[in-house]
Amino acid sequence: MKIYTRRGDDGTTGLLYGGRVRKDAPAPAACGDVDEAQAALGLARAGAGRGTELDGLLVGLERDLWVLMAEVATAPEHRDRLTAGATLVTADMVAALEPVIDDLTGRFAPPTEFVLPGQTPLAAALDMARTVVRRAERSALAVAVPGSSVVPYLNRLSDLLWTMARWQEGQALPARAPETEE
Repeated sequence: MKIYTRRGDDGTTGLLYGGRVRKDAPAPAACGDVDEAQAALGLARAGAGRGTELDGLLVGLERDLWVLMAEVATAPEHRDRLTAGATLVTADMVAALEPVIDDLTGRFAPPTEFVLPGQTPLAAALDMARTVVRRAERSALAVAVPGSSVVPYLNRLSDLLWTMARWQEGQALPARAPETEE
């Protein structure tokens, strides 16, 4: 099987369950932003270490983004063909992110001022992924149909990534030596 088809050489791309649109149409643009977000999660995952808790969390999120891309890549008239949790984002998928955010939030002291990304390479990768997810959220607004959970999922995911970055910063902080008077 060859990776290239030449069908997109005319500037169009196929939608899931049929139809072709220009590559700069809202649906392919949103899919591209979500695809970039998934790659950014993969970059963070590469720094997390295989088999770590963070690695497992990020793998699950990357899989969720496949579901989200399927929904975004489907024309509204074919939406009835989507399967909840496999090609259609569900409210349960959104809700499932909240206890993870709550759990991780309890593992670090909350910042008392604006956060400057870059405390650690891994936290910076998570912050970068968060900003890409925010862009994907803005793009998805143009294609999400009423009642879709796509935008809420991306909104909650960006909150989770912010939380993950702060959690990772907290884990990487060296223990401070007690100050002594001289």
